Amino acid sequence: MCSAVTRTTWAEVSVLKALLKTMRPKQWIKNVFVFAAIVFDKQLTHLVPLLHTVLAVLAFSLVSSAVYLVNDLVDVEKDREHPTKRKRPLASGELSPKVALVAAIVLPGVCIPAAFVLNVGLGAILLAYLGLMLLYTFYLKHIVIIDVMTIAAGFVLRVAAGVVVIDVARFSPWLYVCMTLLALFLGVGKRRHELFTLGANANNHRSSLEHYSLEMIDQISVVVTSAAIMAYSLYTFSAEGLPRTSNGQPLMMLTIPFVLYAIFRYQYLIHVRREGGTPEDIILGDLPFLADLALYGISVFVLMYLV
Repeated sequence: MCSAVTRTTWAEVSVLKALLKTMRPKQWIKNVFVFAAIVFDKQLTHLVPLLHTVLAVLAFSLVSSAVYLVNDLVDVEKDREHPTKRKRPLASGELSPKVALVAAIVLPGVCIPAAFVLNVGLGAILLAYLGLMLLYTFYLKHIVIIDVMTIAAGFVLRVAAGVVVIDVARFSPWLYVCMTLLALFLGVGKRRHELFTLGANANNHRSSLEHYSLEMIDQISVVVTSAAIMAYSLYTFSAEGLPRTSNGQPLMMLTIPFVLYAIFRYQYLIHVRREGGTPEDIILGDLPFLADLALYGISVFVLMYLV
């Protein structure tokens, strides 16, 4: 009897591990966008706004995990034809579709009402995000260009969530532009990797890939990259409330080299080292990229909070 209980316990642990893997906790790093408002509004050291922002990040993480569960349920057959996605718990049979479906219903069913209690604006944004991502999963991801723009919209909603949970005073609209372009840049890079990896079978995995080409994606990437650098530069020079020298010279311009290096490094990883399957794998797996992000974060903190 003891051995039967042990087997049951291990089976439950195995299911939980498979469920957690399908929820893709590594992709929760995307929710760092929620912190944009509190960081650039100079409220990072304020306890209550920080707590509200952390709760918003947690809510976004769990709701986005529900979307990943639905996405894997819908794409389970296509994922089995993909060289890496076939190892996912649902595609490999490690996780039961029933368990994934229940989790996909429970997570937003708990998080969104709780978000409305914390902040009505946050609840509305989470509801909009869930609706947009479900629309993406079932329809929009099959439409060329719209698929990438929808992903970018999800990042903008993350930024907006960070804005509504605190009383912002110095958050510049330029940051919405920067975040949108950055999200487009990451989305285009992911599409490029899918085209390169899957080759002639790309259309079998995602129908919109039939309408993309490497040349087209590279041209879009150049436009988005240039616009992102310009938007961030304009933000550092013109946004109100940013630190300046005694004679009015903008100090945040000193962070531009870190942004340039991050974009160029990402391009190098995509084009030369042929990476780019998921942005979080690139960011977390490349030491120079992590070092650059750390230096950027330190620079922003020093300039925004200590100067």
